[in-house]
Order: sequence, then C-alpha cells, then structure tokens
Amino acid sequence: MKITSLEQLKELKEKGLALTYPNKIKIMVGMATCGISAGADKVYKALEDKISALGLDVALEKTGCIGFCQKEPLVDVVYPGKVRVSYQAMNPAQAEALAEAIKAGEIYPEQIMCRIDQEDILMEGKKRPYANPHPPELPVEVPKYDEMPFFKKQVKIALKNCGFIHPERIEEYIARGGYTALFKVLTGMNQEQVINEVKASGIRGRGGAGFPTGMKWEFAYKNDNDVKYVICNADEGDPGAFMDRGILEGDPHAVLEGMAIGAFAIGAKEGYIYCRAEYPLAIHRLKIAISQAEELGLLGDNIFGTNFSFKLKIREGAGAFVCGEETALISSIEGKVGEPRPRPPFPAQSGLWGKPTIINNVKTWSHIGPIIIRGAKWYSGFGTKDAPGTTVFALVGKVNNTGLVEIPLGISLREMIFEIGGGIAGGKAFKAVQTGGPSGGCIPEGYLDTPVDYASLGKLGSIMGSGGMIAMDERDCMVNVAKYFIDFTKDESCGKCTPCREGTLRLMEMLEAITDGKGQEGDIERLTELAEMIIDSSLCGLGQTAPNPVLTTIKYFREEYEAHIWAKKCPAKVCKALIVFNVDEDKCTGCTLCARKCPVGAVEGVKKEAHRILQEKCIKCGVCFDSCKFEAITVE
Repeated sequence: MKITSLEQLKELKEKGLALTYPNKIKIMVGMATCGISAGADKVYKALEDKISALGLDVALEKTGCIGFCQKEPLVDVVYPGKVRVSYQAMNPAQAEALAEAIKAGEIYPEQIMCRIDQEDILMEGKKRPYANPHPPELPVEVPKYDEMPFFKKQVKIALKNCGFIHPERIEEYIARGGYTALFKVLTGMNQEQVINEVKASGIRGRGGAGFPTGMKWEFAYKNDNDVKYVICNADEGDPGAFMDRGILEGDPHAVLEGMAIGAFAIGAKEGYIYCRAEYPLAIHRLKIAISQAEELGLLGDNIFGTNFSFKLKIREGAGAFVCGEETALISSIEGKVGEPRPRPPFPAQSGLWGKPTIINNVKTWSHIGPIIIRGAKWYSGFGTKDAPGTTVFALVGKVNNTGLVEIPLGISLREMIFEIGGGIAGGKAFKAVQTGGPSGGCIPEGYLDTPVDYASLGKLGSIMGSGGMIAMDERDCMVNVAKYFIDFTKDESCGKCTPCREGTLRLMEMLEAITDGKGQEGDIERLTELAEMIIDSSLCGLGQTAPNPVLTTIKYFREEYEAHIWAKKCPAKVCKALIVFNVDEDKCTGCTLCARKCPVGAVEGVKKEAHRILQEKCIKCGVCFDSCKFEAITVE
C-alpha cells in the first residue's frame, strides 16, 4: 500500500496505536546494543519460553534503549489503563518470576526501577487517552519516571521514542506522530518556508562544529545545480560516545523523516546514511526502516502522491575516525581514501561528486520533524538564546548514573554530573570532566557551574563536539588522560597533513617520556608551543582540535605535570614508572590473597604473617592493591 493521503496516514496510525498500546498486558525488553551486552537477549528468551509455558495472553516486544544504560537489562510491563512498571538489572530467573507474577494477577515486586503513570506524546502535546490518573498502588514504594534524578531535568526530542516503540515497526513510529511532519511539508509548504522554519528554530549542527543548520540548507538551496545530495553522518567514533547508535537502534525513522524533509528543502532526490560498520544492529534496523518506508511510499518515487521523490542508501564506514569529518566522509562514499579536503569550497557548494551537499548528524536530523510539527518558537523555547533546543550526551565515566541524556542547552556541568549523573561513584572526589570526545578539553571542579553550550565550553578550551561527556575522579592522572586521547588521535590521523601526522606523534612521545619519569625542564612549554602550532596549521577538524586535552590539562592541572617532571611522582598514583607498591606490615593479616592473585609471583610470605612485595618482580599491575581487603597494600 502506498500512502497518498492524510486519511491513509491516520488509518495506519490507528493500527500503530493498537500495536503500541494493546488492550492486554505488554512486556517490553530493551534490546539495543547496551541491553543485549548486559544480557537482555537471554532475558527476552526466558520471558518468551515462560510465557509460552504458562499460556499467558500478553504481548512480548523488543524496544530500544530508554537511556538509563547502566540499569540494563531493562524490562517494562505496561498494564493497560493503569501503569507502566520499569524493572532494572533483570536476569533470566527474575524474568521467569515476573511472568509467574503476571499469571497470578500480581505485580512482581523485585527489581522495580520506576513507574510511568501516563505518557506524553511530544508530537501532539497531550497525554495518552488510556492513562489512568489514579494508577494502582505498587507492592513497594517506587519513584515516578519524571521524578527520578536521571530523568527529571531531561527534555526528550531526539530520544522521545527510544524505549517506547518497537524500532522495527513503522506503524509504531507513525502512531506517535511519525511522518506527519513530512506530509505537512510536502502538501502545504514550499522550500523557503521549510528552510526559514529551521533557521528560526536556531538549531545548530549537533555533530561537533555547531554550524547553523538552516543556514547550511539555504546555501545548498540557492545553488542552481540540478543534482544535490543529503547525507547523514552516523560515523560515531569518539571513545565513550554512543548517542547516534542509541537513536538509530531505537528510532531509525526519525532520521529518515528528517532527511526527507531536508532533501525537499534543498531540492535533492538522493541521500546517504554513512554509518560505521561497528554498528551492525543500527545498520540492520536502518535497512528495515528504509524498506518499510519504501513499501508505504514514504521514500522513493512520488512520496505522498506528490512530485517529490527521494531515495536513501546506506554506506558502511570501515572505522576510520577521520571519516567523521564531512569532507573525508564524502571521499569515502565516493570510493576514495577517507581524507579531508581543503575548504572552501564547502560541501553545500561542492560536495559529493562535486554537487551541492548538506551533511548533518543523526541527532540533528532527528530534531527536524518535531521542529516542523511544533514550530520554531516551540523549539527555541528550550535551551538558551544563542544555543536553542536540546542535545544528547553520552554521560559516562566515574558517575553513578551512566547513559544517554537529552538536556536543554544551557544546563550546568554540575547539574549534569551531580544531579542527572548522581555524583561520583564510590564516594570519590570529582576531578574533571571531559566534553567533546577525544578532541575536547578537561574541565576542573572550579568551572562546574559553566553552562553546557557552544560558547561557554569554548571559552574553557573545550568543545561541545558530538556529545561525549566523561567524568573523572581523584584517581585519574591528568597527564595520563592527555596521553590517552593524544594516542587515540595520533592513531586516527589520516596522515595527509604534516602538522597532524607528525605533530600528534611528537606530543605523544613527550607525554610518554613525562609519564615514564623522563620528563625534562621546558617540556611543558614545548608541549604548549607544539599544540598551538598543530591547531593553527592542520587541514581539518581532527588536527585543529586534537591538542585540546593537552592544553586544558596543562592549563588547569599544571601542578601534575610539574610533579611528574620534577619530583618524578604521579600524584594520582597511576603512572607505573613513578609508583611503588608495598605492604603495610601493621595492617597485613597474612591472608595470602594478594600472593595468590599476583600474576608474576611478586608477593611472598607465609600464612598469618606479614607479606612483602619483591620490587624486582613487580610489574605494577595493581592486582594486589585491588584484591586486599585490609587496605594493607600502599602505593607511593
């Protein structure tokens, strides 16, 4: 069936509502990569088998990640007209017990994370009609979804459907307002109106550079070339970043709809999604989504019966980090080596195969539909004047709550880490937060009240980047952190330009010498000078931002560099060449655990007597320190 009218879209929406909100108990298992890696596939199989054995008349479905990755595997049970109960850290045995409780007409009391009493439809701005304003009492006291610190300050636009729909069913996307924006554009707006709405929203590219999206589209629209392209950059390669993956696995149609709108706006008939091959589940769900959209006439020829046609193809990246840079990405799609090109001309002028091309990130594309439906004024009501809207961060590192977080721009780093993130894990002291991926800067405690936006982070020497945020605690050595990120960018440099290729290598060599206890007078100045030269003379964004971790750690943690160079000490006790493990004889009980755990036999002693570490054998792996239950192992 090809959808050509609003009535047909509404009919499909009703079918989708019946699937999304059936008139019987529905069990949803978070089956994104994070859930599966935590064992969600085994939980799903246990539920499937138990439901069959018990003869339960329930709907068992897969969904994407709701964002709270640390609590996976997540299982949700929706009781029609009553309440949705979210269960955390489920295992197969608990899943079977859950099914048995449902059979008995009870609510399973274990592992409950939160309750969702009613659900917003962001695209329509109203509550679900089935929601019970007075849901039943649960067997244990649990917080409401929107009262949990992790979710309380979030505003979900890009993530609105993740964890709420089956990502492989287009009907469920349509049930929550999907493809309504595309219909509105194709049947009631012209190209200038679409571009002006996007411009008025103030949305900036969420992929790193933060260039105004509407302005980029306008450049391509005004180019009179007959052939134009749109591209989705899903080549997410930052350490600790998984925002694009989460959206593609949980709500792929949001990206497809946004791209179709963008293609109409600039006059393109063809587009590409460039996704790294390391995301097999995202690619699998994208293929399904494209096939479904084509079958319904929402992609392909004469969409909604109009004269607008748009076709999408997927290109898989081979894992080169530099292909996240738009001109390198274009080269890769063309079948060439993924190397950046000098700019200008910019892709909006001359991009894929020399034709005008707009490239936006997964997160940017997923915002387009809501902007068209709800309007620019609504969207710009979130965030700040200079940075409107929301963005998605992967909040990871030493925080209690890790996962995908969508926040209005302008929220402070302190709110991100200590409210949404739940503070530093293990009761340790906060030390720094790194934003913007491997090319971002490390920001210390004194700047925790800094707003999360492009300008504010830029003033501190960091960047928004694509949305990675890594929290660090007192146990992290900032010299070692800088070395880790420089090692990454050094390896990922395409090698085309000398400043990046050779400069990052020299930075790495100096940092290695410092952490090995071979630092020399003047090293800090040499690091700074070389870093600034790389920024000023590199060809693309990789080299131009690669030294940020070095410069910010020197700026805010200079004393750690000086301790490494002058005292030959690592204050955080991380750098192996600068630390020594010993046994505190007064605390050692002679339990022998450290000796049994040591991989090289460097601990000697007899039972119930104090042990000692043979320094000539010790490889400083820290196993003895981690395994000792009496805090008898010291690090100096």
